[in-house]
Amino acid sequence: MLTAYTSDQIRAAEAALMAKLPEGTLMERAAAGLAVVCAGALGRVYGSRVVVLAGGGDNGGDALYAGARLAARGARVHAVLAGARAHEGGLAALRRAGGRVTDLGGAAGEAPAAPAGGGTADPARDSAADSTTDSARGSGKGSVRGPAKGPAVGAGVRRLLDGADLVVDGLVGIGGTGALREPYATLVRLAAEGPATVVAVDVPSGVDASTGRVDGPAVRADVTVTFGARKIGLLTDPGAARAGRVELVDIGLGPYLPDPGASALTDADVALMLPRPGVESDKYRRGVVGVAAGSHRYTGAAVLAVGGAVRAGAGMVRYAGPAEPVAQVRARWPEVVITPLEPGEGVGEVGRVQAWVLGPGLGTGPEALAVARSVLASDVPVLVDADGLTLVAENRSLLRRSAPVLITPHAGELSRLLDVPRSRIEARRVEYARRAVDELGVTTLLKGSTTVVAEDERPVRINLTGSSWLATAGTGDVLAGVAGALLAAGLGPYDAASCAAYLHGLAGRNGPVSAWDVLSGVPGAAREVMDRLGEDDRAAKLER
Repeated sequence: MLTAYTSDQIRAAEAALMAKLPEGTLMERAAAGLAVVCAGALGRVYGSRVVVLAGGGDNGGDALYAGARLAARGARVHAVLAGARAHEGGLAALRRAGGRVTDLGGAAGEAPAAPAGGGTADPARDSAADSTTDSARGSGKGSVRGPAKGPAVGAGVRRLLDGADLVVDGLVGIGGTGALREPYATLVRLAAEGPATVVAVDVPSGVDASTGRVDGPAVRADVTVTFGARKIGLLTDPGAARAGRVELVDIGLGPYLPDPGASALTDADVALMLPRPGVESDKYRRGVVGVAAGSHRYTGAAVLAVGGAVRAGAGMVRYAGPAEPVAQVRARWPEVVITPLEPGEGVGEVGRVQAWVLGPGLGTGPEALAVARSVLASDVPVLVDADGLTLVAENRSLLRRSAPVLITPHAGELSRLLDVPRSRIEARRVEYARRAVDELGVTTLLKGSTTVVAEDERPVRINLTGSSWLATAGTGDVLAGVAGALLAAGLGPYDAASCAAYLHGLAGRNGPVSAWDVLSGVPGAAREVMDRLGEDDRAAKLER
């Protein structure tokens, strides 16, 4: 299982480790690992053109020391000092190795580089405090986003970035929050416009390391080299979209890290969690899931939710709904046990189930509400999706029950449940998934560009499978069915939601796809992760 941490957790661990090491040891380790990744990105180091964008904190120090290592191997390294300070040791090392320096803010004790056209740029709207600390790795000097009035970036710096093979982003570290000031914002924009490969140091500048939040311009890295442990903001959009490939450099933090703030499942984790039939299994022991979905307007939602449950390996699926979707489900899924519902009728006559899926295409009128009330009055776990979420948003007391509830909203649906703007949820997904847990007393699977699963007193799980191809009608109905089947098989809501999101993402990773393609791909996704675990076991036996 992959783990991730907030910036505060990382800095506390760094401080504990530094107390036992000679000064500068962690920065030396970080810079060495960064230089190795940069060299790999370049392919040929000798003669390559490298631009180091350095802020004033330890993040900038890492970048400068790595630049010195590349310069010692024959790279032409040019550092652009963006802040009012620079890391003294890193700057001295770069100069000793033959690197060159352009000083935009007087950080090196020189007159700032003259801006093209004269004058200075105004600061960006909101910024971090002027002396936040990047990390505890180096000498303890503070890090700034830039001077109160940042100098403009001259034409010479533009030419450097346009001619670079590699840009190392060491502007802002894990302590940075808020929008970038000038000249940081302009440097980020110019780096994005240039042809160079961009390697971010620890976290892309402009990305909140703890949340993934982005307020304004941010580096879009090809590779992010992060130190000690993964940061939550590297796994969660919008920050994750700017991190590129994440390379983890071990600097010895492991024994000093607390319980993670977030985690992410791997193939092996999912394979171990997925229920498998035993020799004594029958359809009832494998799990019976009820699906209350569909309406005369949305017949397809019922077909897809039922299909997700069938394809995820449910022992039996019971479907309850009105006549129109009943006909469609019966035609497509002959193995499903069907109970037609009359208007206003609940699910009392459906028969025994171990979990319910409630809501896809159900509608939001009085007839749908009667179905929702009857399902939520049961004593088994209930997954609430789509129209079911609209119904409970209008009457949150429906969620007050002794048995578990798993909700599976997208940001718009969660905004109605929590009465906050959708844009705020999309910018701070982990925070609002946790808030839903606290306010509603449920397990939450928040769907989106980054899908996250939150439950009380557990680390948030971030799903790393899937792609934007899944943003198409009906895929959420399939996900609800898959998760419902896993609930009925005995997984708790936290594990059922996490495994369902993982398999759903694998099934829809290669587009273009339709919801039916995803549904059809679920069995293969499950076999893939289980087979891979078997291969790992065989390899381990051979090694022994």
